[in-house]
This record gives sequence, C-alpha cells and structure tokens, in this order.
Amino acid sequence: MKPYMRRTWITGAFLLLIYIIIYMIGSWGAGESFPGGVAAGVSGKLDRIEQSLNRLAKLIEASGQKGSTNELFQNVNQEKQKIVVPKLYPDSFLFAKWGDGLSEDEQKEAEALFQIYGYNAFLSNQLPLDRKLPDTRDKRCLTKTYPKDLPSISVVLIYIDEALSIIKRAIRSIITHTPQHLLREIILVDDYSTYNDLRKPLQDYIDQIHKERPGLIKKVRHKRQMGLSQSRNSGWKHATADVVAILDAHIEATEGWAEPLLARIKADRTVVVSPVFDKVHYDDLHVERYWPSSHGFDWALWCMYESFSPEWLKMEDESQPGKSPSVMGIFAADRGFLGEIGGLDGGMTVYGGENVELGIRVWLCGGSVEVVPCSKIAHIERAHKPYALDLNPTMRRNALRVADIWLDDYKRNVMIAWNIPLEDHGIDTGDVSVRKRLREELQCKTFKWYLDNVYPSLETWDNLLGYGVLKNTFFEQYCVDQGAVPGNIPVLYECHSQQPQHCYYNTDGEIIIGGIKAHKYNHNRCLVDPGSDSTPTLHDCQLAKLNQLYMHWDFKQGQAIRNKATKRCLEVAQGENSYYELIIQQCSGQSWRIQHLVKSF
Repeated sequence: MKPYMRRTWITGAFLLLIYIIIYMIGSWGAGESFPGGVAAGVSGKLDRIEQSLNRLAKLIEASGQKGSTNELFQNVNQEKQKIVVPKLYPDSFLFAKWGDGLSEDEQKEAEALFQIYGYNAFLSNQLPLDRKLPDTRDKRCLTKTYPKDLPSISVVLIYIDEALSIIKRAIRSIITHTPQHLLREIILVDDYSTYNDLRKPLQDYIDQIHKERPGLIKKVRHKRQMGLSQSRNSGWKHATADVVAILDAHIEATEGWAEPLLARIKADRTVVVSPVFDKVHYDDLHVERYWPSSHGFDWALWCMYESFSPEWLKMEDESQPGKSPSVMGIFAADRGFLGEIGGLDGGMTVYGGENVELGIRVWLCGGSVEVVPCSKIAHIERAHKPYALDLNPTMRRNALRVADIWLDDYKRNVMIAWNIPLEDHGIDTGDVSVRKRLREELQCKTFKWYLDNVYPSLETWDNLLGYGVLKNTFFEQYCVDQGAVPGNIPVLYECHSQQPQHCYYNTDGEIIIGGIKAHKYNHNRCLVDPGSDSTPTLHDCQLAKLNQLYMHWDFKQGQAIRNKATKRCLEVAQGENSYYELIIQQCSGQSWRIQHLVKSF
C-alpha cells in the first residue's frame, strides 16, 4: 500500500473506532443500570469492541491487498449513487451511439462543436495527438521491403475552418509515421479559414514542432476561399520534394503509409497513387477497416467505391496495387509529372468533380491511376460539410466543366445525369479554352478510348430518346413518380423534379422510372403493363425482359403511351378516394410529354 493510502486508512480506522466507543457508551447509558451491572456490562461491551476492531483490522488488510480506498466506504454503505444525465439531443447523429455519462454542459459543448465541424471535435480535443491506431494492413504488407533510395516527399494538408486538434493530430501522425530522411516538408494550405484558433494557437504548435524539426512546416493562406482544386494547386506549387502527397487535414497517417506510395512512383513516375482510406467515424472517432477498392464515378461525376478488376481479384493478394478509373481526392504523384499534365484545374470551384477530372486526365494524357493497399490513411467521414451544406450547385457546375473539356460526345450523359437540357442550360462553367489547349498540346486520347480501355463498366446510354419528368398533358401539375420504396407501384405525384420522378424513354421502347443507373452492373426499373389488372408496375428491366413481361411501349412526344403487346395505354383517372392516379386502360386519347429530348421522336 502506498504511504498516502496507508495514512488514509489509519485516519479512517481511528475515526471509526471513536465512533464505536461513543456508540457503546451511549448504549450503556440508555439501556442499563451502570452501578448494578458494571462488571458484566463492561466485559460484554469490551468483547464487542474487540470483535469490531478485529473486523476493522481484517477490512484494512483486505483493502490494502486490493489497493482501493472504495472498499471501506462500500462496507459502511457510504458509496454515492451515480447520477444519470439524460441526453439533451436524442435526435442528433452525434449522440446516437456516443455520449453516455456526459454532463449537460458537456453535451451542449459537444453538440455545438459537432454542428460547426461535422465531426466530434469535443472528443478530439481530449484525445492524445499521437494516439495509437490499429494496424489494418494485410499481413503480407508487413513482409515487404522497399528500396533505400526512395524519392523525398512533400505532404500537403488542405483545410478550411478545421478543428485545431484535428490539424495537430494530422501533423503529428505524419511526423511520427514518415521516415525522417524522406519527409521534406509539411505544407498547410488554409483556404481562407475564419476561426481564431487557426491563427496564433496553430502557429504556437508549429513553433513547437520547429524546435525538433526546424523549418519542417510551411503555411499558405488564401486571401479568399478558392476551393479544393485551387488549394491543392497552391500546395503543389509550394512543394519542393520529388513527390507531393495531397491530403485532407482531417486524416491520421498510419505506420508505413508513405513507403508503398513512393516505391510505386519510383518504379513509374507517371502513375498517380492513392492509399486506402480507413474510415474514422465522426461520432466516437474509432477506426473502421476498409477493404481495398478502386475509385469510380457515375455520370454526375460523384465518386464511389467499386471492386477492382477480375484480374486483381484472381490474384487473391490484398497487398497488390490495383488499377483505378479515378482518385477520391487523396493521392500522391511525381511533382514534375503532375506539372507536365497541368496540375489541378484551377477553374473548378469549392467542391466536387476535381478529383474525377484529375483521374480522367491522367489516363488520357499518358499516365495511370492505382490504389495501393499497403498504404493506409485514416480519414474522418463527416456527417455534414459545414463549408457547403448544399453541394449540388457547385458539383453540377464542375461536372459540366469536366464534360466540356474531356468527355467529347459523352458530355451529354453528364447533362442527362443532372437532368438539364442538352442545349442552353445556362450554367457558367468558366473559361475552358486554356484547358482545351492543354489537351491538344499533350495529344491526349479520346474519351471513347477511356471507356473502352479503362472504364468499360460505365453505361453509355446510347439508346436514350428522352429524359426528365413525365407529365400527362391534361394534368401538368402532376408527374409520374416511382412511388414508395421498397415497392413497385408507380404513382402520380405533385411535380418536384427530383430523382424519384426522373423518367427515361429509349429506342427499345422501355420507360425507366426513378432514375437511371450509370453502370452496367446495376439494373434499372421499367414500366410494365400487368396484362389483366389496371395498376401499372415497375420491374427490374432485365428480369422483365427475361420473363417476357409487357414492358415495351409506343410513345411519341405529345401523344399516347401505348403498350406494344396489350395495346392498352398509360393514363390518369380519378380513383375511389377522389385522387387522381395512374392506371392502365383502353386508350381514351390522353397524351404525355417528357421533359427533355435527346432526339426528336
């Protein structure tokens, strides 16, 4: 037992002994005649005192063995009951699985920070900057050896109004897990943050780092918000190492992250490489291992994870790099090669599409893209992006810019995906002349080559005739809608022009309702005449074709939608509840119009 604990027990024992003696004397006065029974009474009471002292000694001995001061208080029933504080924000994503035991003030602080940052900055502020993360690499990665003369690396961290503790942890993790002789510098690119703790408090931390690694950290601050693409460009322009790695600031580098990337670039300077991102949960900041995947996209140019090629899967070796159509945004590249192909497109704004643009350009202009599974970066997936709560406007604008420069005739698919007209959409994508000239100077390949050789699973939509909302000309305030999901009954619903109401008509006579899939491995849902019943249904198009359902329609813009097999029409009628609904019935002359035309029909 430690000395201070021994003193505590002695004091407690002494007080308890006094309490017992006072209690015994008090009981003599209250319950016995002292002169008449003094010998027997005193003898009996002394025996009980001795027994109490023996029990106290045993208690002290036992508590000394357990090393806990709580045992005494538990035995005398003096332990305080714990107070359970109800959750103040039961509907908050932050507190769905986290936050038990916090006081009301702590809950208020945690929720306020969560709304600001989109992740649990309250918890981050309490975690050590050099916290130990699980090693999620495949065991075969641990046995790999890399050349001693790997290229040097500049690490760029881009951010806007990031939590200070998050940035500090990113810096510390990079320093800890990157060999000192390889790490040339860490470049912080601040895209016009407004929070004061990213000024002097951050500089104080940088000054502390410079005591151990003088000049390691550089700071670049934009005078106005310029977006992700220009932030990455700023970091690349200030880098001096052989390789530049461009990362978000809400990451933690893990052991051995850099060497696999540098080794691939040393072997081929034209390959742009990406680590595998393990997911850091925004609520409790625990790390979830992610399976290595390629980085794909749909025609709206939203990113998504996809399986590697069948050839990669056949190797049954998770440690091997895999080809990828694009990059998610965190990547490393030979600094010189990145400059030769035009860096990042500074004409992209705020967020979205810039990573897909880079991936397409690398492939078209002489390079390739790979995901390297032996390199792991832990990355926080925010619950929301505070700097741009509605990403659709900038994402759409950036996607159209990419389409105009790189996608040739397939740029129409981007417009179809965003449900805008093929002509005169009115969205300003900025000056693209410089980037088009770059494409010519580099003699880049066509996008058709990219589809055939890099991303053959992307559906080309060559047979589409019309797309957008589908309206009955007699009831134009209502649109065809996919209805409840799960479910397969299309409905008539007040027009809102969102995905559930996106319809497509193609040369095969199919009417696809509820959005169209961008990849060949996904299936659409087609309108079907059930044959006998009057309620139209939606079925998987491939299964409907296989099962020879009535899924083919004759339709000309502004005319009836007539089933080719049953000769019945899709129409609108008033139901039993007085609401108008979609029905299949004998044609009565009703007509339909689809919002946008690819070809006149």
